[in-house]
Amino acid sequence: RGCVTDFIVKKFSELSVNELYEILKSRAEIFLLEQNIICQDMDDKDRDSIHCFFANGNRVVAYLRAFYSGKDTVTIGRVLTLVHGQGLGSELMRKGIDEIKKRFTVNKICVHSQKQAENFYKKIGFNTVSGEYLEEGVVHINMEMQI
Repeated sequence: RGCVTDFIVKKFSELSVNELYEILKSRAEIFLLEQNIICQDMDDKDRDSIHCFFANGNRVVAYLRAFYSGKDTVTIGRVLTLVHGQGLGSELMRKGIDEIKKRFTVNKICVHSQKQAENFYKKIGFNTVSGEYLEEGVVHINMEMQI
């Protein structure tokens, strides 16, 4: 994995301008350029999220955000890795879930998963709780993990 740094977790107000820029750049690279998803990425949920990421130098190479989506429910979203096949995504999720447990009062963690990522989330401990639906032109399913 090269020079991937330690796991970084920050509230929105704690992010440096450079970190925020790199997060948004990585999100655009994966969701817009690689997956051709056309949507308003900056949806105002970032301000209320914790931002969990790994960096290589200044470059954010793995990222997720987590925010309250109900009284005792947290949703994980915008999950990405620029480095594939080296376990970085699984490590990001494990460490992200640990941080959620520390920082939030939570009974359930949800993810709106792309259908093609269903097995990835199942291996981490999520269960499918919905049928398939289209979100931004991509087939998704809802998945949950009880805490």
